[in-house]
Amino acid sequence: MEKRSSCRKQKNHRSSLIWFLFLLPAILGIILFIAYPTIESFRLSFFKSNGTVEKFVGLKNYIYVFNNEVFRKAFFNTFMITFFQIVITLPIAFLIACGINYLEIGKNLLKCLFFIPYVTPAIAAGTLFLFVLHPNGILNQFTGLLGIPSISWLENGWSARFGAVFLSVWRGMGFNVVIFLAYLQAISPEYYEAAQIDGCGGVQSMRYITLPLMKNAFGVLFIMGWINGLQRFTDVYALGGMTGSPARALHTLVAFIYERGFGNFEFGVASAASYILFAIIFIFTLFN
Repeated sequence: MEKRSSCRKQKNHRSSLIWFLFLLPAILGIILFIAYPTIESFRLSFFKSNGTVEKFVGLKNYIYVFNNEVFRKAFFNTFMITFFQIVITLPIAFLIACGINYLEIGKNLLKCLFFIPYVTPAIAAGTLFLFVLHPNGILNQFTGLLGIPSISWLENGWSARFGAVFLSVWRGMGFNVVIFLAYLQAISPEYYEAAQIDGCGGVQSMRYITLPLMKNAFGVLFIMGWINGLQRFTDVYALGGMTGSPARALHTLVAFIYERGFGNFEFGVASAASYILFAIIFIFTLFN
């Protein structure tokens, strides 16, 4: 019995060792590319550093970031673009999901068509919208049919911001539609059958059954929209470059970090700004 017990322990030990060896590359990757950079960035946030020379400055980097006019503008741009993206995307995506849910055939095809922009690489989507937002682009041709004069979207601060909003709505619509559709399909048909027996119409069923049961979907997508929006960089970078032209109207929080770190080699300032952004995202994550 003792020999059998000893053999089992050895087999279990070998099995655990084999699984550990399989996990080792992932563990090393997390340590080297996530854990170490996170800790090093936090340390650098208290130093004035250009990558070679360092000087301890305490909280001066954080104070500098909070008092920096460019950071404030990047903060405003990020929140403004994200706010309008969410306000426009959520109701439209919900209505589209409701429409697809009532169809008998073609649901999967429509889900794929709406989801394609979401899986399109961000840099490709941003480059595509350079042509869409061109004075002679598709957007101005469409608005021209409605009698709206042509707009130079990327030459004015406010129009450039709304151009970025249109881009983010186009990219994020499919993800929101799929999530809404999943929640809609999870609602039991018995609720609607009972409501129909009680004489409820389509509008009343939507108001008293669908919307209350969809509040979790709206909550999750609202929080995720803010978390993803606060991290926007690549697609907006394709539209406005590192400085977020015109006049930094497309300069986001991540672009500020990128410019300070890899443009000006102010790694201490960039690290402080990145941890300020981390704190903001962490607050939204707690709600989620």
